[in-house]
Amino acid sequence: MTIETAHRPRTQAETRVWMVERTFSADSPHILVTVYATLDGARYLQKERAFNRFGTDPGPVVTAALSVPDDRLTAVTDPDLRERYANEARRMRDRHDPDDAV
Repeated sequence: MTIETAHRPRTQAETRVWMVERTFSADSPHILVTVYATLDGARYLQKERAFNRFGTDPGPVVTAALSVPDDRLTAVTDPDLRERYANEARRMRDRHDPDDAV
């Protein structure tokens, strides 16, 4: 739990999202970009984390799923991308527990 989530009031509705994409930023090889999406692929959350991928640290832990406030999710407007996200989110759900490191 981060400081941000520890002090956030629990009055907002939260949605479980599943990791559907993990890449490195085109602008910086030290930025890990992860995308999490809803099971229907209709909404997503993109996270960026900085780390030294060439160092000895293993890097940030990426879990199979997160629960995030609804207002942090963005609509997926491209139908093909929505379908891809939905397929990948369901695959992750079927293969992993939400807290599994992936």
